[in-house]
Amino acid sequence: MTETTSLPVRSAIPLEETWALESIFPTPADWDSACKALEVLLPSLSAYQGRLGESPQVLLEAIQKLEEVGTLMGKIMTYANNASSVDTFDQAATARAGQARSVGAKTGAALAFFDPELMSIGFDKLKAWTQATPELTFFAFYVEKLEKRSPHVRSGEVEQVLALAGDPFSGAYSIFNMLNNGDLKFAPATAADGSQLEIGQSSIGALVTHPDRQVRRSAWQNYADGYLAFKNTSAAILTTAIKQDVFNARVRGYASSLHASLEPNNVPVEVFHNLIEVFKQNLPTWHKYWRLRRKALKLETFGVYDIKAPLTESKPVVPYAQAVEWICEGMAPLGEEYVNILRRGCLEERWVDRARNRGKREGAFSSGSFGTRPFIMMSYADDVFSLSTLAHELGHSMHSYYSRANQRFLYSRYGLFVAEVASNFNQATVRDYLMRTQSAPDFQIALIEEAMSNYHRYFFIMPTLARFELEMHTRAEKGAPLSADILIGILADFFKEGYGDEVEFDRDRIGITWAQFLHMYMNFYVYQYATGISGAHALSHAVTSGSDPDAVSRYLDFLSSGGSRYPLAALQKAGVDLTTPAPVESAFGVLAGLVNRLETLID
Repeated sequence: MTETTSLPVRSAIPLEETWALESIFPTPADWDSACKALEVLLPSLSAYQGRLGESPQVLLEAIQKLEEVGTLMGKIMTYANNASSVDTFDQAATARAGQARSVGAKTGAALAFFDPELMSIGFDKLKAWTQATPELTFFAFYVEKLEKRSPHVRSGEVEQVLALAGDPFSGAYSIFNMLNNGDLKFAPATAADGSQLEIGQSSIGALVTHPDRQVRRSAWQNYADGYLAFKNTSAAILTTAIKQDVFNARVRGYASSLHASLEPNNVPVEVFHNLIEVFKQNLPTWHKYWRLRRKALKLETFGVYDIKAPLTESKPVVPYAQAVEWICEGMAPLGEEYVNILRRGCLEERWVDRARNRGKREGAFSSGSFGTRPFIMMSYADDVFSLSTLAHELGHSMHSYYSRANQRFLYSRYGLFVAEVASNFNQATVRDYLMRTQSAPDFQIALIEEAMSNYHRYFFIMPTLARFELEMHTRAEKGAPLSADILIGILADFFKEGYGDEVEFDRDRIGITWAQFLHMYMNFYVYQYATGISGAHALSHAVTSGSDPDAVSRYLDFLSSGGSRYPLAALQKAGVDLTTPAPVESAFGVLAGLVNRLETLID
């Protein structure tokens, strides 16, 4: 007789394992009231339309009103989206998330006049105002950024239409989210003893790292098969999103979707292409790792489902409280203030929704907005991998905490290009601490496995998806056909290069990987994981090695700068230059060293 292990429903989860959304709005009724309050507030912002050029004081008042509206809108979005993310079966939460998107589009339309009207005032006049009016000094960088992207800002009327289109244009993302986290069903994984384990977005990570190869194989295969069953639907959703990216790029006059993603952050497209070239040059390191893993596991054939198989029988158990303590100890070089904020957030203020429940969306993320505490969604599984994920998301959250604490609303959001630096910095720094303090061979191997898993995701999966993303957008820009089989075939070919002859190749199941990532709906986001991990390792080494006495203060300044600097400039001031391939090449050197160290431990 077989047993089935099921995920609990959301209502059965203990409160301490959930995040404190009530810190934003005590009840859904309070959220409704906030939506109504925002509706009342919008006309007071629109009243400044046509008046920005009257005087510096009027401009300042308009900025303050914009920040008031933006702060309330952020809280509304955070509350609604987070509640929906942890329980996609909660229809009321799903409805609020949809309502929030509609309110967001209406808010965007009310704000649409702002930049075009500033441009009509003239940049010379705006610069003079920011220099002569102390209260407007902070606005100088905003004006500088606007001047750089002014060729791509349309008239107030067109900007308003584009803002209103934000709601229907979010359809592809919303449909993917509901299909992926609500409607998709997977056959259960089957263990060697015949027992069955439920596959869900909050459990798949634990299943593909399971010591039972039959569990890993059946989990990976059944998970992929769930997506393949809807390959045509998924392809239609993704191609719609890609065509929307192309539309936005063309409306704003960018050379391509890639330019439209990078140029607003002042990032040259060469940064993207440099990453891809360095990645392709270093694929032999991955081929060596696959061979080493097959040897360590004593397998005749090596499948994708073996990439995260435990290499020892003793799998370290790391309860949540222990993970928090180790993360705090690892981050101690950044100072007592940083550590106290982090510990309080994890253990007292309920930043982290760590439960594993049915209906919880895939993966992990950090969220929040100006005026809220940070929030982390993940599915904690009492292992080293979960510890690492928690450290990663806390990096995001602490970055957001420092940005919001030190910048006003206008600069409280940092650019996407730097978003993955702080997260990977935390992982690298905590890993370094554990490498030095947890000397048991099994724990050391587990740490290297976690590090390699991290690199696998950010330095193998994500660059491969970035190559795929570029190919798909290029095809869409040329009007070339896109279909499920075309998408599967192209990504499968890219993965074949990465796996070489070392990994058993299941073409369709590997090729459908694009359907499993929400990141595909974030125009050219995925490459930034690889640039982020490269910058993070350089900054972490400077802090942990003690080689640079100013490394800590520069890093905390980087966290605090938010969006008040261009991303590349912020990183250069912190101590790493990602305009060159050198940091990426150095990170691949760290990866090669980990492979060699693992080889020694296994031997």
